Parts: sequence; C-alpha cells; structure tokens
Amino acid sequence: MTGTVSPDPSLAQRLRARLRVVPDFPSKGIVFQDVTPVLADAHLFTEAIVAMIAPWRGQGITHVVGIESRGFIFAAPIALGLEAGFVPIRKPGKLPWRRATRDYALEYGSGQLEMHEDACPAGARVLIVDDVLATGGTSQAACELVEAVGGEVVGCGFFLEIEALHGRSRLPGRQLEVLVVR
Repeated sequence: MTGTVSPDPSLAQRLRARLRVVPDFPSKGIVFQDVTPVLADAHLFTEAIVAMIAPWRGQGITHVVGIESRGFIFAAPIALGLEAGFVPIRKPGKLPWRRATRDYALEYGSGQLEMHEDACPAGARVLIVDDVLATGGTSQAACELVEAVGGEVVGCGFFLEIEALHGRSRLPGRQLEVLVVR
C-alpha cells in the first residue's frame, strides 16, 4: 500500500550515513546493513523511534510485535510510545508457552518463527516492527502468525528497506512505513 520514507529527509540522510555496511555477513554474498552505530547515538536513535511512531498514532494499535532479534530493539520503545503491549516473535525453542509457528525464506536460507498462541487476541490491532525489510519472508511469516492467533495486522514498520530485494512484494495490501531506503 504505502511506502512512506521518513518525512524528514535530513533524518533519513543522517541515519543512512551512520549505517555500517558489512560485506559477506552472515555468509558470502550478503551485504549486511549494521544499525548498531545508530543505536549507539542516543539522540539519533531517539529521533528514529519518534519518526517510526508518528505514522501509527491514532490508528488504535493495541500490540506491537517485534521480530527477533533486532526488531525487539525498535519495537519495544515504539510500543511504549503508542501505549501498546509488546509481543515478541522468536526463533524456535525460545518461548515457554503454547506456540504458533511459521516457516519462511531468507535471502540466505530459511527459518522458522514462533509466537505465543494467546499473544494477540481477537480484536487486537497489531503493528509488526523489524529493523530491515529485505526479501519480506520474515515479515510475511510474522503477519501470518499474528492473523493465525486472531490479531489484525494494521501495518508494518521498518527502520530500513533494501529496495533491490523487493521485500514489499511479499506484503501486498499492507501499510508499510520505512525510515531509510537503500
């Protein structure tokens, strides 16, 4: 649906300038976008979180889902800013309660995600948050999980989108909000 980039172009430029590009990580041929320099700058990180919250204000978000692991870093403060609950979606074997599970494809392999069956009850209005939208497989699986347990996905928010990997094509009809596009 939408693909909004940061309403403040100077913020997007400053964030882009702070990203560290790491070739061949986690495997040969992958160009990893390291967000940790942004996280280490308290002011810039705060600006990023405030900008990521803005498009979702007034949309009745009740739960913010963070995708393991860097998605947690962004999702938890966004949940606080929206006065919503935080729900982790994790890799297998990390959650202690009854779980719903989905398999997904990565740009460098495959994986599986889990969430508690009771994390997003019927009527929950859910925002999915992750650090990077790459191929879209992880986000697609997260949306499917939320819907499988009864939640309604209002949209997805990302710190960074790697445009060349066409991840948004895996999320048709979903509201997508992105701060930085590479």
